[in-house]
Amino acid sequence: MERSPAARRFAPTALMLGNIVTGCSVLAPAGMLPELATGLDVSIHAAGLLITFGAITLCIGSPLTAWLTSRIERRTLLTTTLAVLAVGNLASAFVPDYASLLAIRLVMLAVGALYTPQAAGTAALIVPVERRGSTIAYIFLGWSLAAAVGLPLITFVASRYGWRAAYGEIGALACISFLLLLLRLPSGLKGAPVDIKTWTEVGRSKTILLLLAITMLQMSGQFVVFTFMGPLFNKLTGAGPDAIGMVFAIYGVCGFLGVAIATRVVDTSGPYRTSLLFTCLLLAGITGWALGAGTFALMAGAVAVWGLGFASTNSMQQVRLVAAAPSLASATVALNTSVLYIGQAVGSAIGGLLFARELLHTLGFVAVGFVVLALLLVLLTRPRSAAAVMA
Repeated sequence: MERSPAARRFAPTALMLGNIVTGCSVLAPAGMLPELATGLDVSIHAAGLLITFGAITLCIGSPLTAWLTSRIERRTLLTTTLAVLAVGNLASAFVPDYASLLAIRLVMLAVGALYTPQAAGTAALIVPVERRGSTIAYIFLGWSLAAAVGLPLITFVASRYGWRAAYGEIGALACISFLLLLLRLPSGLKGAPVDIKTWTEVGRSKTILLLLAITMLQMSGQFVVFTFMGPLFNKLTGAGPDAIGMVFAIYGVCGFLGVAIATRVVDTSGPYRTSLLFTCLLLAGITGWALGAGTFALMAGAVAVWGLGFASTNSMQQVRLVAAAPSLASATVALNTSVLYIGQAVGSAIGGLLFARELLHTLGFVAVGFVVLALLLVLLTRPRSAAAVMA
């Protein structure tokens, strides 16, 4: 059944809300590592592996599921994905041990890997070409809100009512998002099928490969620190759960502002210039963290600057990939999400090893190194002509 024009206008917001659920599902352990470690009788490093192994599952699942499901109608695909996230999070609230929680998380995220790239691809089907960049950036506000609102709430709920209640909170949100998508997303939407030829064309494009490398380096650098941000604040400054929740809120609110600004300027300044600006902000923030580690005010201020760049850089990567090869968008957006999760896995694994060895200050400088490499690659992908800068 075709939706009314009003419903169609609300569809990007419904897609964005689904990204909030996806973001909360992926990031949740970072907001409650101490509670998970205590409740499941494991170390903080082991609790952090929920993010590492989850990211590995996501990076494999994103291109694989894009290929396997490319012929499925989008509303059916996206609502089913949210239903699995709802069931997975609600089931996580009742697990008896760490192994069960990890198993449920891997299954849940193997399906959840579908959502973000397919939501971005669906956006391209429901808005005019001239609004595609800003709409994709808007949909990625969901990840910013997951950090701005979701993570602080997860930290608040987990510190007072336990980690099981936090998972129940995410599951309830997933149920609401499922209903909104079912009611508001138009039916009959199908993207271009993804086949072996598509992947071959992607692999032959130097520009696409460089853009994918940028995504991986940006995310690796961030997740060296982000995975253990709460425990790092506690160990380096003595901050408690409320102060840590406030920092997560600052991070997310600034991320929201960053994407909102990027959404407004990308259609006029172009994805390259917008990407360069926010990558520089990302580097400035993480450098501030590395240099200010040990002082709460300096670290919190650095997180604010970092937050301006964290989600906007990724949304610009999506826009640049779509602009570089519109006919390959279904594959490149899925692959970008995959390498994003590779970055999360690499960063969280390196961060975990350093954290376990109490090399707490070193984490920040390792993160800086990754983002410096990402910035260099951004500069390498500068369009050759003035007109191309806007592409």
